Parts: sequence; C-alpha cells; structure tokens
Amino acid sequence: MSGDVVWLTRAACRNGDPDALYVTGAAQHEAKRVCAGCPVRFRCLAEALDSGDEYGVWGGMTERERRALRRKHPEVTSWRAQIAKALGQRAADWELVPA
Repeated sequence: MSGDVVWLTRAACRNGDPDALYVTGAAQHEAKRVCAGCPVRFRCLAEALDSGDEYGVWGGMTERERRALRRKHPEVTSWRAQIAKALGQRAADWELVPA
C-alpha cells in the first residue's frame, strides 16, 4: 500500500473483521458484497493492483480476478491512474474523499 491511506478511513470494511476479506471459495462472495457499496472501492482496487497484493478481496475483486486483469493488461503501469481515468476523475482527486 502506498503511504497515503486517508481513504481507508472511508472504507466499508474499516470496522469489520479484517480476516473476513482473506477467505476462499464461496466465502469470497460475501466479502465482495461488503465492497459493493463502498465509497472507496475503486481506490482500494487500484492500490491492490498497483502493489501486487496477492491475497484477499480488495475493491470487490479476488486475487484470482486481479491476476487475470493484470495479465490481460500488462501495459498498465498505474492502475490508480487507469481506473481514475475510466471513472472520469483525476487520481490526485482521490485524496479528497467526501464525508
């Protein structure tokens, strides 16, 4: 994870059991549901993709889904910038998460 983690204070999972995001099989579906309405879901996903995090559900994607996405798009050097662009945002604005 990068040094700027202010966004973590807005995460839907911030008060839950962290181990609930490091599950396998069908339990991953429940973990992904926590991410579904999270206001920082895409920032979380970008951080996991950029850092190469190999375990757990991050931003609504399992480790297998993230690996497949990285393999499909090896040209992406910054998932944070790529996802922000796809959302029509600037990556720098992600630090300004509304309350």
